[in-house]
Amino acid sequence: MSTEPVATEVGRDFIRDIIQADLDAGKYKEIVTRFPPEPNGYLHIGHAKSIALNFGIAQEFPGRCHLRFDDTNPVKEEQEYIDSIQADVRWLGFDWGKNLFFASDYFERLYDWAEKLIRDGLAYVDDQTQEEIRFARGTLTEPGKHSPFRERSVEENLDLFRRMKAGEFPNGARVLRAKIDMAAGNINLRDPVLYRILHAHHPRTGDKWCIYPSYDYAHGQSDAIEGITHSICTLEFEDHRPLYDWFIEKLPVPSEPHQYEFARLNLTYTVLSKRVLTQLVRDGHVAGWDDPRMPTMAGLRRRGVPPAALREFVKRIGVAKANSVVDVGMLEFCIREELNRTSQRRMAVLRPLKVVIENYPEGQVEELEAINHPDDPSAGTRKIAFGRELYIERDDFMENPPKKFFRLSPGNEVRLRYAYFVKCTGVIKNDAGEVVELRCTYDPATRGGNAPDGRKVKATMHWLPAATSVPAEIRIYNQLFANPNPDASNFAADLNPQSLEILSDARIEPSVAESNATEPMQFERQGYFVRDKDSTPGKPVFSRTIGLRDTFAKEVAKG
Repeated sequence: MSTEPVATEVGRDFIRDIIQADLDAGKYKEIVTRFPPEPNGYLHIGHAKSIALNFGIAQEFPGRCHLRFDDTNPVKEEQEYIDSIQADVRWLGFDWGKNLFFASDYFERLYDWAEKLIRDGLAYVDDQTQEEIRFARGTLTEPGKHSPFRERSVEENLDLFRRMKAGEFPNGARVLRAKIDMAAGNINLRDPVLYRILHAHHPRTGDKWCIYPSYDYAHGQSDAIEGITHSICTLEFEDHRPLYDWFIEKLPVPSEPHQYEFARLNLTYTVLSKRVLTQLVRDGHVAGWDDPRMPTMAGLRRRGVPPAALREFVKRIGVAKANSVVDVGMLEFCIREELNRTSQRRMAVLRPLKVVIENYPEGQVEELEAINHPDDPSAGTRKIAFGRELYIERDDFMENPPKKFFRLSPGNEVRLRYAYFVKCTGVIKNDAGEVVELRCTYDPATRGGNAPDGRKVKATMHWLPAATSVPAEIRIYNQLFANPNPDASNFAADLNPQSLEILSDARIEPSVAESNATEPMQFERQGYFVRDKDSTPGKPVFSRTIGLRDTFAKEVAKG
């Protein structure tokens, strides 16, 4: 997989304007950004916006972008997540080169700085429980109350903090808090927790530490250590910026980064809460983090979404200061546009109905030429075998059609793609009265799909030969949620019961079955599909990336 930098043409936004102004003023010689995920889950499409922004800035301006894992909570972090995040960033088209870092790389320095805050009278060890601390913090309209342990001496605080580090106390027994202002209007400044006791194995540091820094304490100092110039994060961290700046001011950091906030990505029919995504997996609502219905980048990749489509989507929605909800239709448009340009065409019959062409010679097979891409002659052509027995799509036949139904019906003539005109002459049903087979005739003069006498038909249908087409499982994915604005607090109530349909008796071209290509292809008239990892040599499995047009919203509206 290529990890060459991807140059994406973008418009200006307020963050890029700030960076350009800083460069024009000579404030920096090099711009340094970072993408700082916590390795406690898989990345989702919202992270794609942040990745493209931070790495994109490093490409557009003189600079570099770091990938840093803010791994400060060993209880929720796993190597699996670290590996998946790196794979996702590379898949999206970006690379960090030598600039891979971990907050855990800085644990020693962060600890030393915490002792400095204690010596400067700016931090203290608190024996209150988590609930007591939360209760005493106050509300938006009422100030907090001082901890009874706030005025401990420097010597006592240093002794207790070192004993915390040595592992003398159980989880939750004590914390280290900054001493700022319990009456501050910004609750984040009301003596925030800097360290808590966690006797847990860390994916990288093992059992060396039993105290771990809070995200707020570790994050900004990691930025400063790495020389980050512009710390770009989403709007929920806007109220944390004064605390970010307080640490930078009080500690002997080697640089002074500044934090900037932008609006996070919100999509209709989608929940991007990591808590909800984790619960979807744990409760079995989906088949893992890479389930194609998930908005994770692993799920999007498995579904066949091209990374170029995600980059285009991020470019189109832009970078703003105010939160808003983007219609998922814009994402789907970008996916269709990219796949229409790049995907080769093939034929598949998802719900087969057998057709016997009675006037076609028994045992005869002829090869017809089919184009691989209508807009790309260089994609070439392929051969498809045509014979007496075929499969067509069940929805392409109606015994008693309405007035504007132009596909196959008794007495009606249609064109078979790349083949001949055929006319339905008979219908065979089973004991339950269901149509199981059609009898047709064909016009040998219409080979290639055109009549020499100039007569026209109103429908062209795809098909596959019964003898050589290959059975396959087709998975039709729809939106995971039926509600355009799903409730994250009660997400199960908004789950779409029709989010997955499995078609076990579909038929595909032999070339499709034999190929191990991972790129999506267009099944003509059906949509874009990709081979799934569940495929086996004897049973290929294909998942629908997206339909040729948006029908989901209309189906939901109809109920």
